[in-house]
Amino acid sequence: MGWLWVYQNADGGPAASIPDSATTTDFLTQSDAENYIGEAWRELLDGGVDAVSLYEGDRFVYGPMSLHPVTD
Repeated sequence: MGWLWVYQNADGGPAASIPDSATTTDFLTQSDAENYIGEAWRELLDGGVDAVSLYEGDRFVYGPMSLHPVTD
């Protein structure tokens, strides 16, 4: 069972567009998945992804987590 990011729009539904470079396959570990999102979030955001949710197989782990920078 792998770890998978689900790419979402601002309303929590599926993202209308996902960059071609986005990883849509399972990661071997939670750490691998989280490292990926830490490196790719700007490109994903620029490509139309507003938030992500993490799953381990079919089990929801957490999210949606916004990719938008926090502003004061």
